[in-house]
Amino acid sequence: MKFLDQAKIYLKSGNGGPGCVSFRREKYIEFGGPNGGNGGRGGDVIFECVDTLNTLIDFRYQQHFRAESGQGGMGKDRTGAGGDDCIVRVPVGTEIIDEDKETVLADMVEPGQRIVFLKGGDGGFGNAHYKSSTNQAPRKSTPGWPGEERSVWLRLKLIADAGLVGLPNAGKSTFLSVVSKAKPKIADYPFTTLHPNLGVVKAGEYDFVLADIPGLIEGAHEGKGLGDRFLGHVERTSVLLHLIDATQDDLPEVYATIRNELEEYGGGLVDKPEIIAINKCDAIGPELAEDQAKTLSKAIGKEVFQISGVTGEGTDTVLFKLADEVKKNRAYQKQLEAEDHVEYAEYEPDEDDDHLDEQAG
Repeated sequence: MKFLDQAKIYLKSGNGGPGCVSFRREKYIEFGGPNGGNGGRGGDVIFECVDTLNTLIDFRYQQHFRAESGQGGMGKDRTGAGGDDCIVRVPVGTEIIDEDKETVLADMVEPGQRIVFLKGGDGGFGNAHYKSSTNQAPRKSTPGWPGEERSVWLRLKLIADAGLVGLPNAGKSTFLSVVSKAKPKIADYPFTTLHPNLGVVKAGEYDFVLADIPGLIEGAHEGKGLGDRFLGHVERTSVLLHLIDATQDDLPEVYATIRNELEEYGGGLVDKPEIIAINKCDAIGPELAEDQAKTLSKAIGKEVFQISGVTGEGTDTVLFKLADEVKKNRAYQKQLEAEDHVEYAEYEPDEDDDHLDEQAG
């Protein structure tokens, strides 16, 4: 299955059905009066979040989504049938964005989440609606209201707990394949990874999801290489694992390049907790790896881990550090949800309160 994380689609809700001009015509009933029914309501355009999709590839083959229009009113005071809704199913983590590609209109993050995005037009009135004591035979009806129409962008941001960042060929895909059962493409050349990959990682008894994105190069925020569009897939993560190729010469400069790209992209990535590790230590030996780690640690003032994606050396230590950060973030999110629940909980008086009111009286 091909991976697609951006798509533009066109949406239109249903038009309301027109009202009907009709009169009751029966034998021996001279003045039957108006009995034209109202038009049916147009269908809505509804977005639904489902966990059975993981890419926007379906929107490459269908870009237009239209809800059904309402049927017209009929005689004998019959209202037209309402139009069927158009349900657009999207993967978990999809953002609905305006045409300017900046304004987020909705964020679909939970399976089963549904939003009515465009409302269908109301049906028009039939002539029975306009009858009165002074106008007993109206010949007036109204057309249905038109539905809404809009073009939007869909942007998928994967839901992961931790993200891998680094230059191309830093060993990110190798690391993911070793610590999880994911099978990304691995080769000895830059930009082997062309789309994000997800893997479920186990640190002791704790599970979390790790995302691997294509490598960044200097100027990625200006569109160089594969650009920085894939950084959106690590925006929702709790922590970033910054992998650096230990065989390169100037590690502090490599580190600064990636940090600059994160800062230029924005989205709060530069402020996320970061774990730094030099990879491919098996290729340079333990002594040189130790020197490289010390040099980088001294330059940036942060702890640097030594790992090897090929042999698996040092990966467990890094995984447990990642798991600790994920646990902290999950606990923090639960605390925020609990505070919101308390803040918006409605006050319900109980029997004790009634007893206190009686005493006060």
